[in-house]
Amino acid sequence: MNTQFSCVGCGKCCTDHHVPLTLDEARMWAADGGNVIVLVEGFLGNGLGLPLQQREHAERRSVVVPSGTTQAFVAITFAAYNAGPCRNLDADNRCRIYERRPLVCRIYPMEINPHIPLNPAAKDCPPHAWEQGPALIVGGELMDLELAELIRRSRQADRDDVQTKEAVCALLGIRTTALKGDGFTAYLPDMGAFAQAIELAVEQPAEAHEWAFHVSGMDIAEQLLDAGAQIATEVPANYAFISLRAA
Repeated sequence: MNTQFSCVGCGKCCTDHHVPLTLDEARMWAADGGNVIVLVEGFLGNGLGLPLQQREHAERRSVVVPSGTTQAFVAITFAAYNAGPCRNLDADNRCRIYERRPLVCRIYPMEINPHIPLNPAAKDCPPHAWEQGPALIVGGELMDLELAELIRRSRQADRDDVQTKEAVCALLGIRTTALKGDGFTAYLPDMGAFAQAIELAVEQPAEAHEWAFHVSGMDIAEQLLDAGAQIATEVPANYAFISLRAA
């Protein structure tokens, strides 16, 4: 499959999207006055919650934590919280921080997850964005070597940052995860506390604390309990469970 692409400056990719950030980007985003949302998903060592073909990628970007009598792999995403247009988008849909915009913004429209193929129909860009511009993908291969390097850097940051992200969560009292594929747990921490937690965690990452699972139904809860995992019985403030389960 061959794909071409050229940004048309519509600003749709900068509206109502929570942009994943590296640890350094999250620190800078908070310092600039932006809000960072914490999104968490996890799976068990026995594979519950994870397709087998995705295991290597998922494990590499996760931290191993105790949960009940078993262990869980928890992936933590710090993302720029954008309800509506990004705070850095000007009236002409141009980025005010273009030269220091996050890696994920630089990578768009490509996907970070190697198991998710680029699907123009799933993007917000108008059809004519895919009808002009240079070749992006030819014969299934990404043509832009610089873009490929940015994707590699983003995946590596995921792996490098996860231990510190878990320590940040511990300092903020975040210890509840969703089961991968069932949903996400989402937190909007106070940004002052968030920035302070990053500084403390970078200086001295803590040992992983015990995590519990928040799930969408009793059927999934029973599977987790049977595997020895802990189920959440209470949740903190500024918290939401985002279900991915079909109604």
